[in-house]
Amino acid sequence: MFRSLFFAPVLFSVCLSSSSFAEDWRTIRPDVIYGHKAGMALTYDVVKPVRPNGAAVLFMVSGGWVSTWARPDAVVRTEKPESLNLFEKIVDRGYTLILVRHGSSPYFKVPDAVADVKLSIRHIRAHATDFGIDPARIGVCGGSAGGHLSLILGSMGDDGSDKVDAENGHVSSRVQAVVAYFPPTDIREYVNHKTLSRQFPAIVFPDDQADDVSPLLAVTADDAPTLLIHGDKDELVPISHSQRFLKAMQETKATCELIVMEDAAHGFPGDQGTQAETALLNWFDKYLAVPTK
Repeated sequence: MFRSLFFAPVLFSVCLSSSSFAEDWRTIRPDVIYGHKAGMALTYDVVKPVRPNGAAVLFMVSGGWVSTWARPDAVVRTEKPESLNLFEKIVDRGYTLILVRHGSSPYFKVPDAVADVKLSIRHIRAHATDFGIDPARIGVCGGSAGGHLSLILGSMGDDGSDKVDAENGHVSSRVQAVVAYFPPTDIREYVNHKTLSRQFPAIVFPDDQADDVSPLLAVTADDAPTLLIHGDKDELVPISHSQRFLKAMQETKATCELIVMEDAAHGFPGDQGTQAETALLNWFDKYLAVPTK
């Protein structure tokens, strides 16, 4: 259900470029450690364009709340190709791209992933100067489970406290813009599901925690401007998830739009994929632009 086309074959099936190691259009700071759990490091990669615009776009590396590692120089290739994948388009627009990984299913569950990505944004904002980004111009995107986690940061961000993170506790976990492809928005529908739990062990956790990881239930007027993109034939995550989220945002007067991909299922091939990518880039251009004084 949540291991989406967006995550695996489309964005991470890119080829390594071994002909040159010249980094003339981007630099990479791999495996920045933002926390530890179960004896392991939680990490993200920072891909910075040669001419950064000062804003950052976080990508939630998650499909089915499985968070895998890939060489960042395979995701944003060393030599700038003629045909860019979405990650490369983000960097080409001047955004610093940050690939965020979380504690992965099956060992970790949805609430664990939610806690991790909240921690990641605090760490990124606390180190914004190190990365050359404006802490007030951070966007987030992802698809399916990654879209869910993106909405978490858009609707459940807070200003921080000593209880959440000893090191970065007073750093905000809010973001300024969100783009989510076909996101599950109400996890109550899936937690401990008799059939799906076998395929998606991340949804096996105490029922009373489901409210706290359902962005649909947390919508408020100050949520980040959010773009939803969803296929009307999606049987894995029905479009009703995005429709209900849109309605909740509209009722609170928060900024939200939904692009419906006609006859599309859980993924957008061909021209629809290009349309979705263009919409994502334009959304960030609009809401992560330098604030006017």
